[in-house]
Amino acid sequence: MNILHITSSIRGDASESTRVSQQIVDKLVASNPGATVVRRDLGAAPLPLLDGAALGALFTPGEQRSAEQLARVEQDDALILEAQAADVIVLGAPMYNFAMPVQLKSWFDAVLRAGVTFRYTETGPVGLLTNKKVYVATARGGVYDEAQDPQVPQMRALLSFVGLSDQTFIYSSGMAMGPDAVAKGQAAANAAVEAALA
Repeated sequence: MNILHITSSIRGDASESTRVSQQIVDKLVASNPGATVVRRDLGAAPLPLLDGAALGALFTPGEQRSAEQLARVEQDDALILEAQAADVIVLGAPMYNFAMPVQLKSWFDAVLRAGVTFRYTETGPVGLLTNKKVYVATARGGVYDEAQDPQVPQMRALLSFVGLSDQTFIYSSGMAMGPDAVAKGQAAANAAVEAALA
C-alpha cells in the first residue's frame, strides 16, 4: 500500500488535524505491513501560489518553456505523480476562517490539471484519479451542522472532480470552545478513526 499523507496546518506539533491524520496513517500502516508513506507538510513547506507566471508556464508548450517555467511545472508534476502513485490519500485539513488553509488549496491548484487528473468529455468532466481511498481529518474551532458546514462541501467537490469519490471525513470540533469541548471533540475524532479503520 502506498500512502500519501498531506498536512496543511501552520500550528506544527500543536495541530489537531495533523494529530488525527497521523493517527489514521499509523492505523493504516499497522494493518498493512510493508506500506510506504510519503509525507508532505504544507504548513512547514508551503507550495507556491497559482499566479500569472505559473499559469503562463502551464500553457506554454514544453519545448518553449524557460528554465524557470520548467522548474515551476516540474514541481506540480511531482505532486501529481505522488497522488497518482498513492493507494490512500490522508489529508490533514484544519478550518481557517471557514475554509481550508491556503496551503492546502495550493495543493489542489497544482494537482487539478486538465488532461492529467481530469478530462472534459461531451457529457462533462471525468476524474482520472480513481480507485483510491481518501481520509480527511479536519479540525475546527466551532461546531458546525453538516448542512451548514462552510469548508467540507468545497473539499468534497474538488476531490470528486478528479475522481477521488471514496471519501471519509473525520471531525475534531469545538477546538476553540474551552478544555471540555476540546476533550469531547478529540474523543469523538478518536472514536471516528477507530470506527473508520476497524
